[in-house]
Amino acid sequence: TEDRWELMLQSVASVQEQTLQPCEIIVCIDHNETLFHRCAAYWADFAASTPPIRVIQNKYDGHLGSARNTAAETAAGDILAFLDDDAAADKDWLGILTDPYQDERIGAVGGRPIPVFKAGRPAWFPVQFDWVFGCAYDGLPTIRGPLAHLIGANMSVRRTLLEQVGGFHSDHHDDMDMCHRVTHLRGSEAVIYEPAATVRHFVPASRPTWKYFWRRCFFVNKGKVEAFSQMGDAATLSSEARFVWYALTKGVPREILQAAKGDAHALARSAAIVVGVGLAAAGHVAGRIDLVRRLRRRRQQATRQILDTAAQGGRRGK
Repeated sequence: TEDRWELMLQSVASVQEQTLQPCEIIVCIDHNETLFHRCAAYWADFAASTPPIRVIQNKYDGHLGSARNTAAETAAGDILAFLDDDAAADKDWLGILTDPYQDERIGAVGGRPIPVFKAGRPAWFPVQFDWVFGCAYDGLPTIRGPLAHLIGANMSVRRTLLEQVGGFHSDHHDDMDMCHRVTHLRGSEAVIYEPAATVRHFVPASRPTWKYFWRRCFFVNKGKVEAFSQMGDAATLSSEARFVWYALTKGVPREILQAAKGDAHALARSAAIVVGVGLAAAGHVAGRIDLVRRLRRRRQQATRQILDTAAQGGRRGK
């Protein structure tokens, strides 16, 4: 939105200043005519620059996933790198992010989005849940290696492979969906996390709040159920299971130890971890219930249509 105008300018400028120059920069505007015209006018003189900047509009319904599909379809590069409009890349980001592609077996690579809090990190907020801001969290690998689910604010994929999996399928879980499909197609070693490829992801003051925390924990995991149901054999909960195991067996004991050392906020963080995991589980259960209800309604509608068709055929036969 236009509220993030300055952040968008910083994001694009950070890509222009990369030590490894991209072949082009695409700014895809998501169903906002005013912002599109403002961006088109602002970067009009950069169409022939090096690298060139193109401003396009999301041509599909939906938002994040469809905007990425629109950009991917018009992009010229063999490697497609995605950066959120409220994230600024470090100067060597693109070079580090694309280095693993020298191995032809690698299909997708993601980097580490580091949170930049406008109002500071709340003392009660556990780093295990920085994913709610679209940022790297405690429990991710600290060195380059395979990862089941990259973070969409800072990720890349081979164009040909993205085409093979049919692009981004989910609008709200597009990064997860893409990673699962690539892994299913190429194997677990094909999706790589490179924590040295860093970007600074802005976190507004409205997000590090209890309301935002509980809503993200619950509704993200509720929405994942529908996304998983559309993946077929590519769907797996292994990443979620590992997160829960790490949070409860590593995160909570660590915070309790910090409390014993005198950290006044450590117990609040340990409680937040437990509550967050519980909310995620509740969201998953709610999502399963909704999915069962939707499937039941579809079966009932299909049965009614069959019966109606049969009844109409019977009347015509008379």
